[in-house]
Amino acid sequence: MAALRFLCDDLGLDLAPRVLAADLREGLMVLEDLAPRTALDHLLRRDGAAPHTDRLAVFARACGRLNAATAGHAAIHRARRISLGPIDPPTDHVSRLVRHRGAAHGHAAALGAPITGQAEAELSCALAELSDPGPFLALSNGDAETNNILLHESGPADARLIDFESAGYTHALVDAVCLHVPGPAWMTVGDPIATGLADHYRHALADGVPEAEDDRRYGFGLAAACISWAIVRLQRFALLDTRAPGDDSRSQLVETLEAAARTATAHRALPHLTSWALCTADLLRRRWPDTDLDFTDAAAFPPYTPRR
Repeated sequence: MAALRFLCDDLGLDLAPRVLAADLREGLMVLEDLAPRTALDHLLRRDGAAPHTDRLAVFARACGRLNAATAGHAAIHRARRISLGPIDPPTDHVSRLVRHRGAAHGHAAALGAPITGQAEAELSCALAELSDPGPFLALSNGDAETNNILLHESGPADARLIDFESAGYTHALVDAVCLHVPGPAWMTVGDPIATGLADHYRHALADGVPEAEDDRRYGFGLAAACISWAIVRLQRFALLDTRAPGDDSRSQLVETLEAAARTATAHRALPHLTSWALCTADLLRRRWPDTDLDFTDAAAFPPYTPRR
């Protein structure tokens, strides 16, 4: 509730549902009715991405607007949060990777792709960037994915971001990862640079975070966020290794690593971690022959192909 009150009451934004009433003792909260809006992921699953490129652009801009509008206001959010009770530890993927860095190394080593030498040095730099975002410190709902935005299917989108249960301040570019690297629901998200989604997010962010116009700084932060997400997802390796050939989650993990590497390459950042990610993906392809697929083939894997 703190994030919703912060956005609507403190900042006067129309990016999330308004809290109409609440009883903290009873654990009850009444939110604005957002019907007849529908979740963007429902439209993508039903029709594919092609008919909804404009709605995807709305999603990208909404994520950028959220980050831009909340940058520089962490103290106000914290005061709002403290007024409602104890503050929970952060749960975003950056925090998980920082807390479980040793485990991540163990998973990578078990696969035969240890993170060592220059790749390890780059990982330290990436985590330093994500842990200390500077001007990129902004509010995230904690799960920037297409299932967490409601909008109108036609006409003005009038979108609202939802599911702020895990909201907190983190590096803004964590919210851009979903545009570049598939989240749990998708096999691939395509090329956001070619489709313009990357620019929609970046331009919206730059309205409140001018540093987003700096190619080097923006590219490094985005690459760090994407690679860290891939490393977090690699922790599923042991589980996926027990699954039958053809399981989509295996192919998804390969594409997660490769999409993160493509993003870092496009921004000329973290070359050694990029090489590690590509090497790891190649090891997985050899271990799981059913995953040896071309995920950049838009005919075989259109953007936002659902994971079965």
